[in-house]
Amino acid sequence: MTDIWSFLLQTLTASGAAALLLAAKAMFRDKLSPRWQFGVWGVLGLVLAVPAGLGGRYALVNWPWLVETARSALTGEYGALTQVTAPVPLPRFAPPRSASDWLYWIYAAGAAFLLLRYLSSYARLRRALRKGRPADSGPIRAAAGKYGLPVCPAVEVEGLPSAFVCGVFRPVLALPAGRETDEKVLLHELLHLKHHDAAWGLVICFFRCLHWCNPLLWHCANLAGNDLESLCDQRALELLEGEERRDYGRILLSMADEKYARAPGTSSMANGGRQIRRRIEAIARFKRYPAGMGLASVCAAVLLAAPLLAGARAQELRQGFGAPAAMASARTTWCTTPAGALDAYAKAVLEGNALYRAMCAPLSEQNALAEGWDSGLRDGVSREDGYAIYNLVPAGEGCEGFLALGLDQIPASAESEIPCAWMAVQPVRAERQEGRWVVLPQGEFERMENDGWLRFPGGCSQLPAVVYEAEAGDFTLQMFFQTTACIDSYRQDGGFFPSRTFDATPQPGGEFTKSRYYTYFRAVYTGPPERQSEIRSVGASASPVYPGGERPELLNPGAGDSSASGSEGEIRSVRTVRLWEEDGRKVMLGGGGGGFNGADAEAYAFPESYAADFYVNGRKTAELTLLPTEGGGFHE
Repeated sequence: MTDIWSFLLQTLTASGAAALLLAAKAMFRDKLSPRWQFGVWGVLGLVLAVPAGLGGRYALVNWPWLVETARSALTGEYGALTQVTAPVPLPRFAPPRSASDWLYWIYAAGAAFLLLRYLSSYARLRRALRKGRPADSGPIRAAAGKYGLPVCPAVEVEGLPSAFVCGVFRPVLALPAGRETDEKVLLHELLHLKHHDAAWGLVICFFRCLHWCNPLLWHCANLAGNDLESLCDQRALELLEGEERRDYGRILLSMADEKYARAPGTSSMANGGRQIRRRIEAIARFKRYPAGMGLASVCAAVLLAAPLLAGARAQELRQGFGAPAAMASARTTWCTTPAGALDAYAKAVLEGNALYRAMCAPLSEQNALAEGWDSGLRDGVSREDGYAIYNLVPAGEGCEGFLALGLDQIPASAESEIPCAWMAVQPVRAERQEGRWVVLPQGEFERMENDGWLRFPGGCSQLPAVVYEAEAGDFTLQMFFQTTACIDSYRQDGGFFPSRTFDATPQPGGEFTKSRYYTYFRAVYTGPPERQSEIRSVGASASPVYPGGERPELLNPGAGDSSASGSEGEIRSVRTVRLWEEDGRKVMLGGGGGGFNGADAEAYAFPESYAADFYVNGRKTAELTLLPTEGGGFHE
């Protein structure tokens, strides 16, 4: 915790867990054993010990939204995101400059004061114990031997109201001087020693200091200490029989009026008159819990721990609660995958929605987004067509590609009158910043005509592609490979005439589920013009080879003008010389695409090479391996 907001996030998260535990304990108070009643506090201890939001998950409630809303409303700051790096206050070496800085200093000073106070109390007690005289070890060893318990050094100290164990690593049993200590009191304290209860007391004290200004957690610390004593009572009663149990209750009753305040790192039977009365009532209804209750206790603890420790991600965008709350919701509903970030950015452009953009924008841009946002794309985009990310490739720890959106308005300078043939394209990059995936535009939107092979989003020869080449005698074979990827955002509407509609709601944790590749294969004649007349037909079979793959068996493309492509990227094609292109040197051998669905990584699945067999006049003249070229593109 480095500021008051991270402390607020940590303590609120723990408060939510504490409230649930208190409700569960009230429900099962008389149904489960004291072991469970104390052990369940371990769940709250884990919530307190783990930084809130670790892994982007929060217990029960979207606490980050509440904290960020408060921060923005009180400070006017939108370009921040509260994160808890440690569950303890970390020092700040810069002087306080704002009210929130002063509050953090006050909180940290309070926590330090309480820790020093408890440490001082413990140090004074250890000094007092060193001045005590060794106690008679006979009764202690007799009690330990009778019940099979460990022993430790014991001293008698003047003025002690009751016995207790002091210390964790070098424990000492402190006994009141001048009077005999009952065997049952020794039993209680030796049970504390056996189960290291002084250490649990230190843990409780530590969290009490860290959250000194949270009354709910202070109350929970008191209850945890009382449950620890009740658990020790239960263990003692399980070793006692008949009249001994009643004597144990009378001993507790005699301590009801004692006001001894236990120091950290110690144990004592006396923990306040009200709590002792409750312990006596528990003794009166003491019972041995059946073995099956242990399994029931574990199951109950697991059911409680699951929602508290696993938590849930903050993935609900709230738009109608005013600017501070809406912007806080957007920046805390962060994108957890690069696909989710690109999806949020594309839909922000489609909808002109600044909150969608805030979900995937760097924190440095959040203040400007709170005042408004303009994507720079003023021509109308077609929501029906959705979006596509072309040629998505890894870039560092992120990825980059081209965002393409269909236009439903024709640019004024356009010669084509077909709206669906136009699209807006922008280079974009997704990268991780401060635990969030964000999108950084790498240029402005450019409007271009899609002469593509399919209706948008299909392959587009105006956009770059990976080019694979190989020489085959008087020819150069070229394979162009291009991909598109997007998150499937279409939903099927029911009714007599079902239809598909585009859902523009961002999916910040989504993965690419609609990825396609497109190929375009041609042969370029590079030999002397006088031999060109000898060529009657050109054909080829080709298939992609991915890393680690072997060269596949290729089929003969056959005879006559034909072209076929498969779902795995293979192409078989034959073309006659009358299909030479405009400059008389190029032959279109095949085009098209095949779809593949899968995880985000498959959006980057470009072949390592292409295996190809080349045919001239129906005869195979070469077996080739087409390798990617530098600076590939559709146009020379």
